[in-house]
Amino acid sequence: MRFAPVAAILLRQWYLLRGSPVRALPMFAWVGIDIVLWGFISRFLNTVSGAGINFTTVFLGAVLLWDLCGRVMQGLTTAFLEDVWSRNFLNLFASPLTIGEYVSGLVLASIATSVIGLTVMLVLAVPVFGLSFFALGAHLVLFLAVLYGFGVALGIMASAMVLRFGPASEWLVWPIPALLSPFCAVFYPLTVLPQWMRAIAHLLPPSYVFEGMRALLAGRAFAASPALGALALAALEIALAAWYFVRVYRRAVRTGLLARYSAETVS
Repeated sequence: MRFAPVAAILLRQWYLLRGSPVRALPMFAWVGIDIVLWGFISRFLNTVSGAGINFTTVFLGAVLLWDLCGRVMQGLTTAFLEDVWSRNFLNLFASPLTIGEYVSGLVLASIATSVIGLTVMLVLAVPVFGLSFFALGAHLVLFLAVLYGFGVALGIMASAMVLRFGPASEWLVWPIPALLSPFCAVFYPLTVLPQWMRAIAHLLPPSYVFEGMRALLAGRAFAASPALGALALAALEIALAAWYFVRVYRRAVRTGLLARYSAETVS
């Protein structure tokens, strides 16, 4: 894999953001709204519950981590959709650009934008609401790696869905984080889920992250093996999503779908 084409994809996203600052607004607006909303909800729960639990750390920390995962997915998918909306696929793949270089560029663009979003969330959550985000210590690096990996896997899979079923299917993509959140046990332990939901949760790496986070905040012993297993699971899901994307891309080339790609293409 060559670095220059990957950097070119990343540079294109930078030019898009620089040329239209409105594109950068979602990186700041929605994360700010989430942090402010859940920050005040957590502060209210601290004043009325009397349960001896710091809801700011439990809830606001969970929102921050889950929002980060969703931003990684949406950053990758949005970068892909820029090429859908501009009918740019033929221009890209008429060049010597490989599919691996293209996807790698999208991943780097997604990571860059999500880091900006994470910075905004921390600027709001730590000084304004007193979130002890770094109380997780070195485990935080492992948690972030798992969430970034899962977000990348979701983004690649969502992009493949759009490429396979057409631009109109983007409306199936945006609800994915919301649909998965009940199974990932973002705000509650896995034990409250029914058995069939728990079986699905064990296939989702974020569920191990939030279980580990709650264990650390409650002062319980933290077992690193589940989180490391979640990291391996996220890597496997990235590989499966990449395999599916390549398969869909090859089908689109073989059937001529790329040449006639339009908003009406659904099959």
